[in-house]
Amino acid sequence: MADDLARLDATGQAELVRTGEASPAELADAAIARIEALNPEINAVIHPLFEEGISAASNGLPDGPFKGVPFLLKDIGASFAGQPLHLGMQVLKDAGFTAPVDTYLAQRFRAAGLVTLGKTNLPELGILPTTEPAAYGATRNPWDSSRSAGGSSGGAAAAVASGMVPVAHANDGGGSIRIPASACGLVGLKPSRQRISEGPIIGDNLSGMTCELVVSKSVRDTALMLDAVHGPAPGDPYVAPPPLRPYAEELDAEPAPLRIGLMTHSLAGNEVEPVVVDATREAAGMLEDLGHEVSDDAPGGFEGLDLVDSFLDRWAAGPAAALALFSRALARELGPEDVEPLTWALAERGRAVSAADYLGIVNRHQVMSRMIAGWYEAGGFDLLLTPTLGEVPPPLGTFDDSGPDPMGAIERATLTASFAGAFNVTGQPAITLPLMESEEGLPIGIQLVAPLGREDLLIRVAAELERAHPWAGRTPSTFAG
Repeated sequence: MADDLARLDATGQAELVRTGEASPAELADAAIARIEALNPEINAVIHPLFEEGISAASNGLPDGPFKGVPFLLKDIGASFAGQPLHLGMQVLKDAGFTAPVDTYLAQRFRAAGLVTLGKTNLPELGILPTTEPAAYGATRNPWDSSRSAGGSSGGAAAAVASGMVPVAHANDGGGSIRIPASACGLVGLKPSRQRISEGPIIGDNLSGMTCELVVSKSVRDTALMLDAVHGPAPGDPYVAPPPLRPYAEELDAEPAPLRIGLMTHSLAGNEVEPVVVDATREAAGMLEDLGHEVSDDAPGGFEGLDLVDSFLDRWAAGPAAALALFSRALARELGPEDVEPLTWALAERGRAVSAADYLGIVNRHQVMSRMIAGWYEAGGFDLLLTPTLGEVPPPLGTFDDSGPDPMGAIERATLTASFAGAFNVTGQPAITLPLMESEEGLPIGIQLVAPLGREDLLIRVAAELERAHPWAGRTPSTFAG
């Protein structure tokens, strides 16, 4: 049973509870055993919450779609009051900082019946596309322990890929769901802007660049989870358009032939690794075999928008605001000795951007959003196909910020993250699927991007690809089963 559980997705484990083949407590005990066995090598779970999880599993759970399924929260974003909340920061770890309130999303995860057993690792403040914080050490990729598990949801992705739990919370401000999902061979959906509430403390973080959901083993888990947690909450500044029907109903719907654009060049101007380009073109062939039309056509004309520098200016506002917030929370001014070099360098950059400049950048990015929306409409395109990453998962240490120019680490990240981060700027939904792998056996994710509000279309096509080219049988070298 234990080996079988590690291979089951969350929907499959929930079915065991529904049919009485396993109890929530049995699933929790088995997941804890897997975490204890694998975490010393992988370093995915940084805050075990085993006693809380066993208590919840043993004392009655909400009758939600994932009743009894073991789960992990990322240590940023969705959280329960009183639990550790360190955001990858040594200063918050030393202070024993805890979440002040339940977030709306955490409450929805609980209502879905999920049993939270711990919290997962991330880079400091979720800044980089790798998970190597000084506070907690590197998370290792289960497919190759010398490689990055991606970031910022690297702990979540490594935990799911290695079989510790079947699904885990993740969030995405510049690719942080899709990057680690791609690196670890998982499904990762970034929903439309404000599809899922970030309240009650956060409204539209970084003017709407961030969003929340999960990394998972299967498209059905992602669809059912989105059904369970989407929708507005009191005080949200704006909301995504509601779906016409439950997302789960898209899983078995046959897509009509779609017109799909193909983009394999990086908007950041990086030289994309040929193996990634080849894999994306192979995925285009898969879609054509399913009856869709794939055209070598992609949005363009962004040269005057200075996308890389403007993204970094907007991104830098996050650390600047976070350090100001935690200075107030800890009742002392945080300085460069309290954070990693890149965090301080970004905060300094963020402080140097005026309010007028920041609003100008947001407006410039909204122009890009309208240009891409116009590409879909003018060309009759339904989806855009791209690589998820510009490279295979890089070695640990690639994003070292300890040299004389810490900003070099974030500039190096553009090769990894440019295909993903572009759609945080536009707010469109995008999904990565583990369709390919390199000659060395490293996962290569393929990204599909839909118009704003069309997660239904992504789920429909993703499910079709999963049926035609299943990945459930693939497991990494470090695996619980």
